[in-house]
Amino acid sequence: MHDNQDRLVGPLRCGWLAHPRRTPSAARVRAWLGTALQVPAGDLVLSRDAHCRPQLGGAQAAFDANWSHSGDHLLVVLGSDVQVGVDLEHVRPRPHALDLARRYYAPEEADWVAGLAGEGRERAFLRLWCAKEALLKAHGRGLAFGLHRLRFIDSPGGLSLVDCDPRLGRPADWQVRELSPGTGYIAAAAWRPLRRDSGPRAATGTGAAVGGVAGRGQRP
Repeated sequence: MHDNQDRLVGPLRCGWLAHPRRTPSAARVRAWLGTALQVPAGDLVLSRDAHCRPQLGGAQAAFDANWSHSGDHLLVVLGSDVQVGVDLEHVRPRPHALDLARRYYAPEEADWVAGLAGEGRERAFLRLWCAKEALLKAHGRGLAFGLHRLRFIDSPGGLSLVDCDPRLGRPADWQVRELSPGTGYIAAAAWRPLRRDSGPRAATGTGAAVGGVAGRGQRP
C-alpha cells in the first residue's frame, strides 16, 4: 500500500496513513473515518467502552473501527456488521523474541518460534503478536485478556486460529488476515460477524469520547 491509500481486505476498508511518531492519532483517525463514511468528521459519534475499545454510535452504529500506530505510520480499519481489530508493528531487531514467546505464547507457538533462527524467528514472533493482538482488540479486552489464550499455526495461507478460550467464541467464527501494508511493517486484521445482542456496541452511548490512541496496546 502507498501512503494515504485505502485497500479492501475481506469486508474491511483499510487506510494506511503516514503519521508522525509519538503524536496522538485521534484527529487523523476521525478525519479518515469521516471521509470513509461520508460524514463530517465533527459529526461522528466516536467513544470508548469500559475497556477503552473504540465504538461508533449514532447513524454509524452499524460500523466498527479499530486502529494501530507504530513507527511513523497508522493503520485504520472499518467494517459494517462486524467486530474488527488491527495491530501494526514496525519491524526492528528483537533479540529477546524467543524469551517473550516462551513467556506469553502457547507452548506450541513458542516451540515453532524456537525452531527458527535469526530474522525468521523474529518475524514469526512478530506475526503471531500481530495476529493475537488484532483478534483480542476485536474481541474488546485487548492484551489484558492474555496472549496465551489463543493459539495459531502457520499454514500455506498464513496464520490460522486453531484454539482459543471459550470466551472468545469458536475459532471458526474468526477471520484473521496478515497484512504487509508498507516496507518495514507487519500487520494483521481480525474480524467476526457482529452479535447484536452482546456485541461491543450494545452499550453505545455509555462510553467516553475518544481523545487519544484507542486500544493500541503494548509494543513487543
